[in-house]
Amino acid sequence: MSDTTLSPADLAAKHGLSVSGARPGLSAYVKQLWGRRHFILSFSSAKLTAQYSEAKLGQIWQVATPLLNALVYYFIFGVLMNAKRGIDSDAYIPFLVTGVFLFTFTQNSLMAGVRAISGNLGLVRALHFPRASLPISFALQQLQQLLFSMIVLMIVVVSSGFWPGMTWLLIIPVLALQFVFNTGLALIFARLGSKTPDLAQLMPFIMRTWMYSSGVMFSLSTVLKGKPHWLKDILQCNPAAVYMDLARYALMDGYGGHALPPHVWALAAGWAVVVGGLGFVYFWKAEERYGRG
Repeated sequence: MSDTTLSPADLAAKHGLSVSGARPGLSAYVKQLWGRRHFILSFSSAKLTAQYSEAKLGQIWQVATPLLNALVYYFIFGVLMNAKRGIDSDAYIPFLVTGVFLFTFTQNSLMAGVRAISGNLGLVRALHFPRASLPISFALQQLQQLLFSMIVLMIVVVSSGFWPGMTWLLIIPVLALQFVFNTGLALIFARLGSKTPDLAQLMPFIMRTWMYSSGVMFSLSTVLKGKPHWLKDILQCNPAAVYMDLARYALMDGYGGHALPPHVWALAAGWAVVVGGLGFVYFWKAEERYGRG
């Protein structure tokens, strides 16, 4: 058959042409991401370095910012509002700092994800690469920042009388699972934010509500005494509370183990697998639409 008699679609298929920017299959997409792993690592490191490049204290702010937040929360909730009831006096400071650092990890990953596409449209439109590289690299950036903060966190924990033990090793799977969960959130909100940039203005209110309902500054089990059992289950099983409580349990020599919800490790893994997996698929489904309008 002559090429002149073929439709444009048939002609393209005959000569092996495909739609520019078409979404690849899921397995092919994963391979493309693996092939861009060096770009993802380099991009996240460059963003981390540039984040405080204009500040005189530079990278010190990576640790100082969450630590100052913890001091403010300690004064307001620990001193003025006595939110430390039900928590040993020696344990409240590491309890609070751990909660602030871990929640900040999730909060910043999500907020960076919202702007991952809409804030990098020049890069998205100029170069061909799997777009999931951007939210993944931003989540990785927040993980690197948390690892810097962990040095200060461990000093706080030790100075409060909780010495290193075998439970400290548990912090590795806790952070790994939380990173997968955070990456899934970043992917979900990257797709949502790519079409609705105003979402970035709404997220601080949502994150503040989530923080106050996750036990960052107080013991959920103490505050919820006398409340309906279903409310206690919902708040204690929410992912932010699960990862924070596991980190406290790991770093504070098993502290708070009695208050952990049943099957807490299954909850932590389940949140990571479900949100991480669904977030990846949800983002991939719109791959060909990013940066096109």
